[in-house]
Parts: sequence; structure tokens; C-alpha cells
Amino acid sequence: MANKMVYYFGKSKTEGKGKPKALLGGKGLNLAEMTSIGLPVPPGFTITTEVCDQYYKAGKQLPSGLMDEVGKAIKKLEKELDKKFGDDSNPLLVSVRSGAAVSMPGMMNTILNLGLNDISTEGLAKATKNERFAYDAYRRLINMFGDVVMGMDHHQFEIAFDKIKKKYNVSDDTEVPAEGLKELCEAYKEVYKEHTGEMFPQDPVAQLELSIEAVFGSWNTDRAVKYREIEGIRHLLGTAVNVQSMVYGNMGDDSGTGVAFTRNPNTGGNKFYGEFLINAQGEDVVAGIRTPQPVAEMPKWNRAIHKELLEVKKTLENHYAEMQDIEFTIERGTLYMLQTRTGKRTGIAAVKIACDLVKEELIDQKEAVMRVDPNALTQLLLPSFKTTARNAAEVLCKGINASPGAAVGKPAFTAEEARERKDAGEDIILVRRETSPEDVDGMSAAVGILTSTGGATSHAAVVARGWGKCCVAGASDVEIDEKKKRLKVHGQTLGVNDVISLDGTTGEVMLGAVETQEPKLSGDFAKLMKWADEYRTLAVRTNADSPADSKRARDFGAEGIGLCRTEHMFFEPDRIIHMRSMILAEEEKDRRQALAKLLPFQRKDFEGIFKAMAGLPVTIRLLDPPLHEFLPHETAAQKEMAAELGVKASDIKKRIEALHEANPMLGHRGCRLSITYPEVLEMQVQAITEAAINCGKKKIKAHPEIMIPLVGTYKELALLRGKVEETIAKTVAAKKFEGDLDISIGTMIEIPRACLTADEIAEHADFFSFGTNDLTQMAFGYSRDDIGGFLPDYLEQEILDVDPFQSLDQTGVGQLVELGVTKGRSAKKALKIGICGEHGGDPSSVEFCHRVGLNYVSCSPFRVPIARLAAAQAAITNS
Repeated sequence: MANKMVYYFGKSKTEGKGKPKALLGGKGLNLAEMTSIGLPVPPGFTITTEVCDQYYKAGKQLPSGLMDEVGKAIKKLEKELDKKFGDDSNPLLVSVRSGAAVSMPGMMNTILNLGLNDISTEGLAKATKNERFAYDAYRRLINMFGDVVMGMDHHQFEIAFDKIKKKYNVSDDTEVPAEGLKELCEAYKEVYKEHTGEMFPQDPVAQLELSIEAVFGSWNTDRAVKYREIEGIRHLLGTAVNVQSMVYGNMGDDSGTGVAFTRNPNTGGNKFYGEFLINAQGEDVVAGIRTPQPVAEMPKWNRAIHKELLEVKKTLENHYAEMQDIEFTIERGTLYMLQTRTGKRTGIAAVKIACDLVKEELIDQKEAVMRVDPNALTQLLLPSFKTTARNAAEVLCKGINASPGAAVGKPAFTAEEARERKDAGEDIILVRRETSPEDVDGMSAAVGILTSTGGATSHAAVVARGWGKCCVAGASDVEIDEKKKRLKVHGQTLGVNDVISLDGTTGEVMLGAVETQEPKLSGDFAKLMKWADEYRTLAVRTNADSPADSKRARDFGAEGIGLCRTEHMFFEPDRIIHMRSMILAEEEKDRRQALAKLLPFQRKDFEGIFKAMAGLPVTIRLLDPPLHEFLPHETAAQKEMAAELGVKASDIKKRIEALHEANPMLGHRGCRLSITYPEVLEMQVQAITEAAINCGKKKIKAHPEIMIPLVGTYKELALLRGKVEETIAKTVAAKKFEGDLDISIGTMIEIPRACLTADEIAEHADFFSFGTNDLTQMAFGYSRDDIGGFLPDYLEQEILDVDPFQSLDQTGVGQLVELGVTKGRSAKKALKIGICGEHGGDPSSVEFCHRVGLNYVSCSPFRVPIARLAAAQAAITNS
């Protein structure tokens, strides 16, 4: 391996400054940076991520020449510190830590006090004149080395320690005298030998080599792999290894260690925030072995160190122009900096810190827009669980985090039950195997939705996000018994009187009522959104089906409606009866009679939406789902419907059987319904036109865009466009309206063939809107409702990087979108094109939409701010 493998940092030489983070990892690069700006950093060296990559490619073998470079770096350390590795009078000890290019707190391995053996421990006791400290350090190394390097059970060491504490009649680790710690080291070595079959290694170089391998090995532990999967961390070479000379926070009451943030990571407040322990090592803080004190109380212990830390805070923020997460140690009254990295923070804190850094002139507005993760804004918009309450809750199981937020309620197992119990004053969680449009009333009534199947773009998820409701989907560990009104999870049975809590942000289902908190939107949020709007070129619309959703979306900055799903309007109790009458009718005249009763409801809905959007465009999708979805499938519900309609239950059953399709997603739906039953299209277009006319008479500007779904050939669109135009003309004539109507007609591009023939289709369209949910289904051949059965395996084995229904597959489905844009505009240069699938609220997908030249994206109301910020970042990145 020809490349340099080891980079030294110290007073004599700092080799890593300015090198790529991908090579040295975040920790290694920052150690070099801190050293170069004069902060008190114990010297050391970094082994690159390329070596980790080589280690795995060679079948978990360290590359030749590595330990030679490591040996040279150790010599530099010995010279700089005037100490010797393994010395019997003044030994050099080091820590060995991980450090990937992207921070993965606590996911990988650390070994402290490396270099101690029987001889050097005596040397450390002499050099420090502190025998107790030396043997405390040695017992920690044996424990940590056994645990991290050799894979021993930490509990075995605890048993030995308990015996020593019992012998000396003490309860706290710090109360064990030096003699007891000497005995403990011997006991630990026996435990080590018993469980590994080997003596504890006395050669410091051998210890170091094994520890380097252990850190590389921790890159692929289950917890590290899972963390990268959850965080979407991909395409890294591996972890770097940072070997750094030890400083000791456990040398007495003038020593200590701590972890802190230069600003409050929860609120963003510009106040030093963190914890420290007196007479302890760093692992004691992060492992929770002892209860630390807040750094605000540090002046009571050592005012000078607290003042020095505040100066370090200022230096780091001026250098990085960013809030930092730091680790520090105080050895006998001297401060040392062990680490700095960009601090993880809540969405609320991210917005405040970005705005404050602009105010402090550390960054400009453009950089502030780039600093905030768009997805983090979710935390500002939806309820969440209080951290302390959530941490104390019992987690029953985990599903797919389909719609963020927090919900607490009692299970209801049908839509009807949910509505009845909600009306009786209960907070309800609708629990279903899967949801369909038929469940919409129950979904509306529920505070949260839990399904045992389905994914992040299943019906439940899509509707929940649109309404700002918490949803956990695909919780396959949940067994639902609708008849007995109970659910089982891992042996626990819960009924209608039990309370559960859903965390739609993590996908966790918890037992009992976990305390929630409502979001508070600050002035900083509005400020950041204003800056974002100045940079973005992509318009942001919303998916909304009601005046309430429309108003909410406008409040969040939506510039129109990109998808109004008309089917959701038919499920209200006073409407569904007429819809079902229409479906059951065998003659056209009977269908028209039923549709005439639905017309006033549709018209009123559209008037409310037009009024709420106040002249902004409203894209209305004509009826899309197959008709069977509007009919009940359970015998009891069919009998109830028969009684309401005055027909035989057997007739309803026959009609349902006649409408049954083997694959309804590819069946009689979308534009195909309008071709078979043009009277449905006519009623909807008449309602839209009349609503626009009525609004016009009230001086309310309406801008409807009629969207014909599921077109696969230009002939479908040409035929149906003609029917739409004819209906508009008839309605205008019947109303004797002489004003201008601003109604455009377009189509939803959601079939691969439509992308391939977009130039032909564009001849008959005023606009395109890509329905990427269905386009993804048809391109992959995946059902979005059933993908939960195999998606975890695909993600774990990296067959897929992400769920393609959550983030657009840019290399495959994206090609279809790009082709549709190119071909469509080749036929009609000014063709307006947007996206209305759930991808419209995903930052990565928004960036893609910007790059391929779309005019707008559309997403659920609660994701509008996310899309606005993502669009701004896309414009800045691609400028």
C-alpha cells in the first residue's frame, strides 16, 4: 500500500491539517486542526480510513508496513513527551479510539490506558507518586481490553470487583484503597485468562496492534451498521484510528473529565452546556457509571479551568463557525482538549444556532440556510414526547416511522369504532392490519395510526402525513385480532382500555401514556424560511383535500395545491351512501341520479379550497381508485348498506365480486374509470367549474387545474380532455357566466409508458405532474403496501440504499422522470411540470427535481417548510 497510512499531530509536527475528512475521519482531522490553532491537545497520530478499507479487503488483516509506520509515530511521541512505551520509570500510555468521516457517537470501540503492564504500572506509580491511581488505570485497561478487544462479558469483571469491595467493606469504586486495586488487577488477569485462554499481553506494541484491529473490527458491529442504516450514512471507506497520549482525569480531586457543547443542543441557547466528573476518566461520563455535575457548577470546583473552557469555546466557534461538541480532561489542574466535532442538536436548536451565528457575523445567510437539515424542521412542526418520559417508557415494538409526531391513545380496531369512541371523548389510536380509503373516517377521528403491514407510502402513511397525524406502519410484531378487539405484541395482550403511545419519528410503539409537548414556532423559524425563499427557484405546493389542510399549508408557505385527491371527499357518512348507489347502479340514468346528489358536496368542497388558496393554483385529480374501495367487504357492513339502500345484501355482494380485480393497482382505475363511466368525470368537472364561477362572483379568484390520472397513451388524454372542455363549456352556458375562467387541463405522469411517450401526451396537456408513488411501483414492480415484508433485508444487505418510496430512486425511476421532462418540453417548451408523489417532501428528491428542471414540488402540509428549505439548498448547491 503506497499511500501514507499514519499522520502525526503534536507540537513538533502536525501532518493532518487540511487533509480530507474522508481520509482522517472527523476526529483525526479536528485533532490536527485544534493542535494547529494552539489548543492544549495531547499529541498522537491518526491511522487513515484507507487502512480500514484495506483491512477488510485483505480478509481482516492489517496491511504490511502499517506497524512500521506506527512504530515511527510512537518514537516521535516518546521524544516529544520524554516518556517510553512500557517503561518502568516514566511510561508512555495512549488511548485508541475510532473516528469516521461522519460522527457515530458511541457506536465504535475505545481502549484507554494502553501500554500498561505489570512493570510499567509500577513505573507509573513512581512517576506520579500515586500508587492508587496507577493500579486503577491498570485494572481499567484489563477490563476494557478484555471487553473490547477479546469480546469478554464485562459482567465477569464486575463480579471480581464486587468481591474486592466486599472485602474492604466499601460500596463506591473510588473508596477501594491502593492495596485493594493491586489485588483487583491480579483478579482481573485471572478472569482474563479464564475466559480467553491467554495471559493478559505484557508487550505494549502487541496491545496496540490488537487494539487497532479491534477498532477497525468495530466498524462492522451490529450497532454500528444499524446506526449507519438509520442515519443514512453510506459510501465511507471505514473508520480511522486515533492513537493519542493519555492524560488523566482520575489523579485526585484536582483532576477531572467532561463532555460539553459550546451551545445548548436542545434549545440552541448560546450558553456553555455539559457535564463533568471530578477524579474520573472520560468513559465514566459517557458510560453513565457515575452521575456527573453540570458544567455550570464547575466554578465552585475550579474557577480558572471553567474560565479557560469558555475561552476554548470562543476559539473553537470562531475557527469552525459552528456549535461544537467537545471532550476534555483536567490533569492536576491542567486542561487538555481530547476532541471536538460539530455538535448534534434538535431541530429547534439548529434553527436558532444558524440564525444566531448570522447575527454574530460568523456565517452569512446563505450558509445559515445550508446549515439546517431540512428533515430536522419536522421537530418544530409536530408534537413530540418529552425526552425524560420517552426514555423511561417501555418499548413494545418498532415499525416504520411513516409519519412523524407523537400520539397517545387507546386502540380501536375499525374505523366505525374509532369514530364512535372519539365522539364519546376518547383519544384513539386506529390499529389496523392495513388501511384503505374506506377507513378514512376512522383515520380522521384517531390521534394516531398503527398498522402491522404497509410501508412509508402506504395509504395510512400518505393520509397521516397529509393530516399531520402520527403513524407507525409495518409493525410486523403486532398481531391484530379485530373480532376480539385486541392486539398482541411479544406475548403482551392489549385491549380497548389499554393505552399505547406512538412515536412516528422513530417508529416505536410504547406501553402507556408517554408525556408529550407541543411545538413552539419561534421568530427564527420565520427568518430562516424567508432566507430560504430568497434562494430557491423551485415552487412548493401542498397535497391537500380540505379547506383546513389548505389553510394549514398556506400558513406553512405553500404556493398552491399540487394534488387534491377527490376520492377522500366521498367517504363522509352523508356522501358515501350516494357514492355506493352510483357504483351499484346498472343503468347510466341511475348513476347520474346518484352523482347529482354528490355534486353539491363536491362543489362546496372546491369552493372552500379555492377560498383558502386565494388565487393560488389548485390541481384537482379526478377520481383515481378502483370502485371496489368504496364498498364494504365485511358481511355485517354489507347488510347495513343493503338496509340503507333498500336492496338485497346478496346484490351488494355480487357487485363487489364483479368489481374484484386480481391486481387493482393495475386495473380499472384512474382515467380508465372516466372512459367507462364518463358521467363521473362530468359531475366532477361541473362541480369544479361551478365552484370557480361562484368564487368569481364573490370576487374570490380561483385557479383550478384539472388533472386526469393514470394516462398511458395520448389517445386517453385527448379523448378525456375533449370531455372536460365540453363539460366546462356546458356548465358556463348553463350558468350564463360571462367572466374569465382560469382552468387548465393536464395529466398525472405515473406510468412508465407515459414517460416514454411524453412528447405525444404533451400535445394534449397544459401541465404534467409526476405521480412518483405509482411510477416507483411500476418501475420496480414493488407494491408499496407489501414492501415491508422484504425491505428490511434489502436495506440490511445494501441491495437498496434507501426505501424507494421514501426517497426517489434517481438512477432508475429518476431516468423516467428526466425523460418525461425532456420529451414533454420538446413538444411544448413552456410545459409546466411538477411532482405530487410523497417524494415531494424528501430533501434528496427535491434536489433531484431542481436539477432536472421541474417547476414545483408538492407535499403534505407539514412537509412544506422542509421542501422550501431543501429547494433553497438545492439552488445554492447547484448554482
